Amino acid sequence: MAEFLSTPLGIFVIILAQGLAIIAFVMISLLFLVYGDRKIWAAVQMRRGPNIVGVFGLLQSVADALKYVVKEVIIPAGSDKPVFILAPLVGFVMSLLAWAVVPFADGWVMADLNVAILYIFAVSSLEVYGVIMGGWASNSKYAFLGSLRSAAQMISYEVSIGLIIIGVVLSTGSLNFTDIVHAQDGKYGFFSWYWLPHFPMVFLFFISALAETNRPPFDLPEAESELVAGYQVEYSATLFLLFMAGEYIAIFLMCALMSLLFFGGWLSPIPGLPDGVLWMVGKMAFFFFIFAMIKAITPRYRYDQLMRIGWKVFLPLSLAWVVIVAFLAQYGAFGGAYARWAVGG
Repeated sequence: MAEFLSTPLGIFVIILAQGLAIIAFVMISLLFLVYGDRKIWAAVQMRRGPNIVGVFGLLQSVADALKYVVKEVIIPAGSDKPVFILAPLVGFVMSLLAWAVVPFADGWVMADLNVAILYIFAVSSLEVYGVIMGGWASNSKYAFLGSLRSAAQMISYEVSIGLIIIGVVLSTGSLNFTDIVHAQDGKYGFFSWYWLPHFPMVFLFFISALAETNRPPFDLPEAESELVAGYQVEYSATLFLLFMAGEYIAIFLMCALMSLLFFGGWLSPIPGLPDGVLWMVGKMAFFFFIFAMIKAITPRYRYDQLMRIGWKVFLPLSLAWVVIVAFLAQYGAFGGAYARWAVGG
Protein backbone atom coordinates (compact mmCIF):
# COMPACT_ATOMS: atom_id res chain seq x y z
CA MET A 1 0.00 0.00 0.00
CA ALA A 2 2.81 2.43 0.88
CA GLU A 3 4.45 1.75 -2.48
CA PHE A 4 1.16 2.37 -4.32
CA LEU A 5 0.57 5.67 -2.52
CA SER A 6 3.98 6.89 -3.65
CA THR A 7 3.11 6.37 -7.33
CA PRO A 8 1.46 9.09 -9.43
CA LEU A 9 -1.86 7.21 -9.30
CA GLY A 10 -1.58 6.81 -5.53
CA ILE A 11 -0.85 10.52 -5.09
CA PHE A 12 -3.89 11.28 -7.24
CA VAL A 13 -6.03 9.02 -5.05
CA ILE A 14 -4.78 10.76 -1.89
CA ILE A 15 -5.51 14.21 -3.30
CA LEU A 16 -8.94 13.08 -4.49
CA ALA A 17 -9.77 11.64 -1.07
CA GLN A 18 -8.63 14.84 0.66
CA GLY A 19 -10.71 16.94 -1.69
CA LEU A 20 -13.80 14.80 -1.17
CA ALA A 21 -13.33 14.92 2.60
CA ILE A 22 -13.17 18.73 2.57
CA ILE A 23 -16.20 18.98 0.28
CA ALA A 24 -18.14 16.57 2.51
CA PHE A 25 -17.27 18.58 5.64
CA VAL A 26 -18.22 21.89 4.03
CA MET A 27 -21.48 20.62 2.51
CA ILE A 28 -22.60 18.85 5.69
CA SER A 29 -21.71 21.97 7.67
CA LEU A 30 -23.75 23.98 5.19
CA LEU A 31 -26.93 22.14 6.18
CA PHE A 32 -26.36 22.94 9.85
CA LEU A 33 -25.36 26.55 9.08
CA VAL A 34 -28.64 27.22 7.28
CA TYR A 35 -30.55 25.51 10.10
CA GLY A 36 -28.66 27.46 12.77
CA ASP A 37 -29.10 30.74 10.92
CA ARG A 38 -32.87 30.25 10.79
CA LYS A 39 -33.17 29.08 14.40
CA ILE A 40 -31.11 31.99 15.76
CA TRP A 41 -33.12 34.48 13.73
CA ALA A 42 -36.35 32.87 14.97
CA ALA A 43 -35.20 32.95 18.60
CA VAL A 44 -34.42 36.67 18.40
CA GLN A 45 -37.87 37.30 16.93
CA MET A 46 -39.47 34.99 19.54
CA ARG A 47 -40.51 32.39 16.94
CA ARG A 48 -39.84 28.65 16.89
CA GLY A 49 -38.20 28.40 13.49
CA PRO A 50 -37.75 25.01 11.72
CA ASN A 51 -39.16 22.37 14.07
CA ILE A 52 -41.26 19.90 12.06
CA VAL A 53 -39.06 18.03 9.56
CA GLY A 54 -36.87 15.63 11.54
CA VAL A 55 -35.91 15.79 15.22
CA PHE A 56 -35.96 19.47 16.28
CA GLY A 57 -36.36 20.32 12.60
CA LEU A 58 -32.79 19.21 11.78
CA LEU A 59 -33.84 17.78 8.41
CA GLN A 60 -35.50 21.01 7.27
CA SER A 61 -32.35 22.08 5.38
CA VAL A 62 -32.24 18.70 3.62
CA ALA A 63 -35.89 19.02 2.64
CA ASP A 64 -35.33 22.54 1.29
CA ALA A 65 -32.30 21.39 -0.72
CA LEU A 66 -34.30 18.51 -2.23
CA LYS A 67 -37.10 20.94 -3.08
CA TYR A 68 -34.70 23.13 -5.05
CA VAL A 69 -33.15 20.13 -6.81
CA VAL A 70 -36.42 18.63 -8.06
CA LYS A 71 -38.00 21.92 -9.15
CA GLU A 72 -37.89 22.93 -12.80
CA VAL A 73 -35.05 25.21 -13.86
CA ILE A 74 -36.60 28.20 -15.61
CA ILE A 75 -34.30 30.11 -17.95
CA PRO A 76 -35.60 33.46 -19.29
CA ALA A 77 -36.17 33.48 -23.03
CA GLY A 78 -33.99 36.55 -23.62
CA SER A 79 -31.08 35.44 -21.44
CA ASP A 80 -27.64 34.30 -22.52
CA LYS A 81 -28.26 30.65 -21.64
CA PRO A 82 -24.67 29.30 -21.42
CA VAL A 83 -23.52 32.20 -19.24
CA PHE A 84 -26.76 32.10 -17.23
CA ILE A 85 -26.09 28.47 -16.29
CA LEU A 86 -22.35 28.93 -15.80
CA ALA A 87 -22.63 31.90 -13.41
CA PRO A 88 -23.83 30.05 -10.27
CA LEU A 89 -21.36 27.25 -10.98
CA VAL A 90 -18.51 29.77 -10.97
CA GLY A 91 -19.54 31.23 -7.63
CA PHE A 92 -20.08 27.81 -6.05
CA VAL A 93 -16.86 26.20 -7.31
CA MET A 94 -14.70 29.20 -6.39
CA SER A 95 -16.09 29.26 -2.86
CA LEU A 96 -15.18 25.58 -2.49
CA LEU A 97 -11.69 25.92 -4.00
CA ALA A 98 -10.65 28.36 -1.27
CA TRP A 99 -10.90 25.59 1.34
CA ALA A 100 -7.95 23.73 -0.16
CA VAL A 101 -5.48 25.82 1.86
CA VAL A 102 -7.42 26.09 5.13
CA PRO A 103 -5.77 24.05 7.92
CA PHE A 104 -8.07 22.50 10.52
CA ALA A 105 -5.23 21.27 12.74
CA ASP A 106 -1.47 20.88 12.55
CA GLY A 107 -0.99 18.94 9.31
CA TRP A 108 -4.73 18.77 8.56
CA VAL A 109 -4.62 20.74 5.32
CA MET A 110 -4.98 19.68 1.71
CA ALA A 111 -2.38 22.09 0.31
CA ASP A 112 -0.01 23.69 2.83
CA LEU A 113 1.03 26.48 0.46
CA ASN A 114 3.64 29.05 1.42
CA VAL A 115 1.48 31.61 -0.39
CA ALA A 116 -1.87 30.42 0.99
CA ILE A 117 -3.12 33.94 1.66
CA LEU A 118 -2.39 34.98 -1.94
CA TYR A 119 -4.30 31.90 -3.07
CA ILE A 120 -7.30 32.93 -0.94
CA PHE A 121 -7.17 36.43 -2.42
CA ALA A 122 -7.02 35.07 -5.97
CA VAL A 123 -9.90 32.63 -5.57
CA SER A 124 -12.16 34.99 -3.61
CA SER A 125 -11.58 37.71 -6.20
CA LEU A 126 -12.83 35.37 -8.91
CA GLU A 127 -16.11 34.77 -7.05
CA VAL A 128 -17.33 38.19 -8.11
CA TYR A 129 -17.35 37.02 -11.73
CA GLY A 130 -20.19 34.62 -10.95
CA VAL A 131 -22.27 37.52 -9.66
CA ILE A 132 -21.47 39.74 -12.65
CA MET A 133 -22.15 36.93 -15.12
CA GLY A 134 -25.46 36.10 -13.47
CA GLY A 135 -26.66 39.70 -13.52
CA TRP A 136 -25.61 40.33 -17.11
CA ALA A 137 -26.83 37.02 -18.55
CA SER A 138 -30.29 37.40 -16.98
CA ASN A 139 -31.14 40.21 -19.44
CA SER A 140 -32.94 42.09 -16.66
CA LYS A 141 -32.24 45.62 -15.49
CA TYR A 142 -32.90 44.67 -11.87
CA ALA A 143 -30.47 41.75 -12.04
CA PHE A 144 -27.85 43.83 -13.84
CA LEU A 145 -28.06 46.68 -11.32
CA GLY A 146 -27.83 44.17 -8.48
CA SER A 147 -24.72 42.58 -9.99
CA LEU A 148 -23.04 45.98 -10.41
CA ARG A 149 -23.77 46.89 -6.81
CA SER A 150 -22.51 43.54 -5.60
CA ALA A 151 -19.30 43.75 -7.63
CA ALA A 152 -18.55 47.25 -6.36
CA GLN A 153 -19.27 46.21 -2.78
CA MET A 154 -17.16 43.05 -2.88
CA ILE A 155 -14.19 44.72 -4.55
CA SER A 156 -14.32 47.67 -2.15
CA TYR A 157 -14.15 45.54 0.97
CA GLU A 158 -11.58 43.14 -0.46
CA VAL A 159 -9.17 46.08 -0.31
CA SER A 160 -9.62 46.65 3.42
CA ILE A 161 -9.56 42.89 4.15
CA GLY A 162 -6.29 42.62 2.24
CA LEU A 163 -4.66 45.46 4.14
CA ILE A 164 -5.79 44.04 7.49
CA ILE A 165 -4.30 40.65 6.62
CA ILE A 166 -1.05 42.35 5.59
CA GLY A 167 -0.69 43.50 9.20
CA VAL A 168 -0.91 39.88 10.37
CA VAL A 169 1.57 38.84 7.67
CA LEU A 170 4.02 41.51 8.84
CA SER A 171 3.81 40.19 12.39
CA THR A 172 4.30 36.58 11.28
CA GLY A 173 6.74 36.96 8.40
CA SER A 174 4.85 34.33 6.41
CA LEU A 175 1.87 33.94 4.08
CA ASN A 176 1.28 30.39 5.31
CA PHE A 177 -1.72 29.80 7.57
CA THR A 178 0.06 27.11 9.59
CA ASP A 179 2.92 29.52 10.33
CA ILE A 180 0.40 32.19 11.34
CA VAL A 181 -1.21 29.82 13.86
CA HIS A 182 2.18 28.64 15.19
CA ALA A 183 3.20 32.29 15.70
CA GLN A 184 0.24 32.64 18.08
CA ASP A 185 1.23 29.59 20.14
CA GLY A 186 2.52 31.27 23.28
CA LYS A 187 2.63 30.52 26.98
CA TYR A 188 -0.29 32.85 27.70
CA GLY A 189 -2.84 30.87 25.67
CA PHE A 190 -5.78 33.08 24.69
CA PHE A 191 -3.77 36.25 25.36
CA SER A 192 -0.98 35.14 23.01
CA TRP A 193 -3.26 35.22 19.99
CA TYR A 194 -3.25 38.03 17.44
CA TRP A 195 -6.61 39.45 18.56
CA LEU A 196 -4.81 41.35 21.30
CA PRO A 197 -1.96 43.09 19.38
CA HIS A 198 -4.21 43.58 16.34
CA PHE A 199 -7.30 44.37 18.41
CA PRO A 200 -8.71 47.28 16.34
CA MET A 201 -8.46 45.31 13.12
CA VAL A 202 -10.51 42.40 14.46
CA PHE A 203 -13.65 44.51 14.27
CA LEU A 204 -12.76 45.98 10.90
CA PHE A 205 -12.11 42.52 9.50
CA PHE A 206 -15.40 41.19 10.83
CA ILE A 207 -17.43 44.08 9.42
CA SER A 208 -15.58 43.84 6.10
CA ALA A 209 -16.36 40.12 6.03
CA LEU A 210 -20.06 40.94 6.43
CA ALA A 211 -19.90 43.30 3.46
CA GLU A 212 -17.73 40.95 1.38
CA THR A 213 -20.24 38.11 1.76
CA ASN A 214 -23.34 40.30 1.28
CA ARG A 215 -24.63 39.54 4.76
CA PRO A 216 -27.01 41.84 6.67
CA PRO A 217 -26.81 44.71 7.36
CA PHE A 218 -24.92 44.89 4.05
CA ASP A 219 -27.13 42.64 1.88
CA LEU A 220 -27.67 45.53 -0.51
CA PRO A 221 -27.13 43.71 -3.84
CA GLU A 222 -30.36 41.83 -3.12
CA ALA A 223 -32.32 44.55 -1.33
CA GLU A 224 -35.93 43.43 -1.79
CA SER A 225 -37.38 46.93 -1.55
CA GLU A 226 -35.17 48.23 -4.37
CA LEU A 227 -33.92 45.43 -6.61
CA VAL A 228 -36.22 42.45 -5.94
CA ALA A 229 -33.40 40.06 -4.98
CA GLY A 230 -30.84 41.71 -7.26
CA TYR A 231 -28.68 39.51 -9.46
CA GLN A 232 -30.57 36.36 -8.32
CA VAL A 233 -34.00 37.57 -9.37
CA GLU A 234 -34.25 35.43 -12.52
CA TYR A 235 -32.79 32.28 -10.93
CA SER A 236 -34.76 29.34 -9.60
CA ALA A 237 -34.37 25.72 -8.53
CA THR A 238 -30.86 24.24 -8.58
CA LEU A 239 -29.17 27.33 -10.03
CA PHE A 240 -30.49 29.49 -7.20
CA LEU A 241 -29.44 26.80 -4.72
CA LEU A 242 -25.86 27.00 -6.03
CA PHE A 243 -25.80 30.78 -5.53
CA MET A 244 -27.13 30.44 -1.98
CA ALA A 245 -24.76 27.57 -1.15
CA GLY A 246 -21.78 29.54 -2.46
CA GLU A 247 -22.76 32.49 -0.29
CA TYR A 248 -22.96 30.40 2.88
CA ILE A 249 -19.69 28.62 2.07
CA ALA A 250 -18.00 32.01 1.68
CA ILE A 251 -19.43 33.08 5.06
CA PHE A 252 -18.05 29.91 6.68
CA LEU A 253 -14.68 30.61 5.05
CA MET A 254 -14.63 34.05 6.64
CA CYS A 255 -15.31 32.39 10.01
CA ALA A 256 -12.30 30.12 9.38
CA LEU A 257 -10.12 33.11 8.46
CA MET A 258 -11.16 34.92 11.64
CA SER A 259 -10.14 31.86 13.65
CA LEU A 260 -6.80 31.41 11.88
CA LEU A 261 -5.72 35.03 11.67
CA PHE A 262 -6.73 36.38 15.08
CA PHE A 263 -7.88 33.58 17.38
CA GLY A 264 -5.26 30.85 17.19
CA GLY A 265 -6.91 28.43 14.79
CA TRP A 266 -6.75 24.97 16.37
CA LEU A 267 -4.85 26.20 19.47
CA SER A 268 -6.37 25.77 22.90
CA PRO A 269 -7.26 29.01 24.72
CA ILE A 270 -6.05 27.57 28.03
CA PRO A 271 -2.40 26.48 28.38
CA GLY A 272 -2.20 22.78 29.16
CA LEU A 273 -5.34 21.73 27.31
CA PRO A 274 -4.65 19.78 24.10
CA ASP A 275 -4.91 21.58 20.78
CA GLY A 276 -6.92 20.07 17.98
CA VAL A 277 -9.48 20.27 15.23
CA LEU A 278 -12.38 20.62 17.68
CA TRP A 279 -11.09 24.03 18.79
CA MET A 280 -10.94 25.16 15.17
CA VAL A 281 -14.45 23.97 14.35
CA GLY A 282 -15.79 25.40 17.61
CA LYS A 283 -14.32 28.83 16.88
CA MET A 284 -15.77 28.77 13.37
CA ALA A 285 -19.19 27.89 14.77
CA PHE A 286 -18.93 30.72 17.31
CA PHE A 287 -18.14 33.30 14.64
CA PHE A 288 -21.01 32.06 12.51
CA PHE A 289 -23.27 32.56 15.53
CA ILE A 290 -22.10 36.19 15.62
CA PHE A 291 -22.82 36.48 11.88
CA ALA A 292 -26.34 35.16 12.50
CA MET A 293 -26.95 37.49 15.44
CA ILE A 294 -25.86 40.50 13.40
CA LYS A 295 -28.38 39.48 10.74
CA ALA A 296 -31.15 39.32 13.32
CA ILE A 297 -30.57 42.54 15.25
CA THR A 298 -29.21 45.17 12.84
CA PRO A 299 -31.10 47.31 10.32
CA ARG A 300 -29.97 47.48 6.70
CA TYR A 301 -27.59 50.24 5.62
CA ARG A 302 -28.09 52.45 2.59
CA TYR A 303 -25.74 51.73 -0.29
CA ASP A 304 -24.05 55.14 -0.16
CA GLN A 305 -23.40 54.64 3.57
CA LEU A 306 -21.83 51.25 2.88
CA MET A 307 -19.45 52.59 0.23
CA ARG A 308 -18.58 55.62 2.33
CA ILE A 309 -17.58 53.41 5.26
CA GLY A 310 -15.48 51.20 2.99
CA TRP A 311 -13.51 53.90 1.20
CA LYS A 312 -13.45 56.79 3.69
CA VAL A 313 -13.15 54.90 6.98
CA PHE A 314 -11.95 51.31 6.60
CA LEU A 315 -9.41 51.92 3.84
CA PRO A 316 -7.54 54.77 5.62
CA LEU A 317 -7.63 52.95 8.98
CA SER A 318 -6.39 49.63 7.60
CA LEU A 319 -3.67 51.37 5.58
CA ALA A 320 -2.53 53.31 8.64
CA TRP A 321 -2.50 50.10 10.66
CA VAL A 322 -0.12 48.48 8.16
CA VAL A 323 2.32 51.36 8.68
CA ILE A 324 1.94 51.20 12.47
CA VAL A 325 2.49 47.44 12.58
CA ALA A 326 5.54 47.76 10.33
CA PHE A 327 7.15 50.23 12.76
CA LEU A 328 6.18 48.22 15.85
CA ALA A 329 7.55 45.02 14.29
CA GLN A 330 10.76 46.66 13.12
CA TYR A 331 11.61 48.02 16.56
CA GLY A 332 10.34 45.02 18.56
CA ALA A 333 7.77 47.00 20.54
CA PHE A 334 5.78 45.40 23.38
CA GLY A 335 8.19 42.54 23.83
CA GLY A 336 8.07 41.51 20.19
CA ALA A 337 4.28 41.05 20.10
CA TYR A 338 4.25 42.47 16.60
CA ALA A 339 7.32 40.59 15.39
CA ARG A 340 6.64 36.89 16.05
CA TRP A 341 9.00 35.94 13.25
CA ALA A 342 11.82 37.49 15.26
CA VAL A 343 11.02 36.21 18.74
CA GLY A 344 9.58 32.81 17.80
CA GLY A 345 6.02 33.29 19.13
